[in-house]
Amino acid sequence: MRNSIKVERAKKDITQGQLAELAGVSRQTINAIELGKYNLSTILALKIARIFGKTVNEIFELEEGD
Repeated sequence: MRNSIKVERAKKDITQGQLAELAGVSRQTINAIELGKYNLSTILALKIARIFGKTVNEIFELEEGD
């Protein structure tokens, strides 16, 4: 799954740590999500989308083979 979290963080000028605090997870979790190495829950995907004021589909995109 591809995501635009890093781009959205840059737009809002927030760090991985700040996003993690807002989402209620660790900075390492945000890093793993950005790298595509973490399958997040629907709830966490919704929280992240809400933080950025976007829909889940605007942040996350399935790739071929997902």
